[in-house]
Amino acid sequence: MAARVSRRRNLVFGWTLAVLAIGLFASLGAWQSRRAVEKQAMLDAADRVLVDRRAVPLAEAADAQRARDYDWTVGTGRFDARGALLLDNQQREGRVGVRAYRIFVPEAGAPLLVDLGWLPLAGDRALPRVEQPAGEHELRGLLVPPPSTGIAVGPALSATDDGWLMTRVDMQAIAAETGMSVALAPRVLRLDPALPLGYARDLELLPNTLPPDKHRGYAVQWFALALAVLATALILTFRKPRR
Repeated sequence: MAARVSRRRNLVFGWTLAVLAIGLFASLGAWQSRRAVEKQAMLDAADRVLVDRRAVPLAEAADAQRARDYDWTVGTGRFDARGALLLDNQQREGRVGVRAYRIFVPEAGAPLLVDLGWLPLAGDRALPRVEQPAGEHELRGLLVPPPSTGIAVGPALSATDDGWLMTRVDMQAIAAETGMSVALAPRVLRLDPALPLGYARDLELLPNTLPPDKHRGYAVQWFALALAVLATALILTFRKPRR
């Protein structure tokens, strides 16, 4: 009788742990699946824009209703005199560097950040110098949401000798720190790589984050772990006790 009560108690405790583990692993698998769907939709939307390349005015970058959308754009204006903004921890072809941004003021519409491309970091992590483009420029490229901020820890940017170093692209923090009198557009301009302006760049949307296939792979792993826990719990439940 005591052995039967002890076994029942162990089963209740074991199944409680199993259900919690299964729920956790299944939730992580579902989250990875959702991220895969979201990122695939993002890539598909950008691909359609890049195929058509029907240009909208740069002023469209300021439309808050389309802050998560993609558009091909062409427009003229001048680069703001403020220093460059360098996004830290950006990799390209296995090398560590920074992504250079400058504020651009179009003829019409709100000022916006322009992604000028990637620059390598030296071994001593001395920040590269970013040239100030002078005069009027006609820019073209892909309007995109800013890079994902992830978990926001610490200040978004800090002043350097001739600009700012960013840990993430936070439009409100950038406007406040750089002393902008008006808000920045919620979207960023990724320059057409064919333009002579700027540095090494492409229109790859996920250069420093996981692609959809990786998320799908992780989802399968989490779901497999959930099934493994369930199978183990069933085996232990229906296994005949030793006499």
